[in-house]
Amino acid sequence: MKIDKESIKKIAHLARLEFDESSAEKISKDMSLILDWVEQLNEVDTTGVEPLTTMSSEINVMREDKVGNHMSHEDALKNAPKSDSDYFRVPKVLE
Repeated sequence: MKIDKESIKKIAHLARLEFDESSAEKISKDMSLILDWVEQLNEVDTTGVEPLTTMSSEINVMREDKVGNHMSHEDALKNAPKSDSDYFRVPKVLE
């Protein structure tokens, strides 16, 4: 599949890319090669092949949720370097 310069300009605009004329020619060739490769993949017979949902064969190990003892609000604030009534005080990051 051949990608023309107008398609490259439209894609570049949508992706907020800027490049010169020589780069546009190279990108056009590269994108054409990529689309040709994808077209070759469409020719592969995939009947009976299950789709992958993950690249890993590991299975998540889940644990039961258990209600336990929680730290009280006052105890948590005791460990804070700075606190203000019921809240942690942190340095300002935005002006």
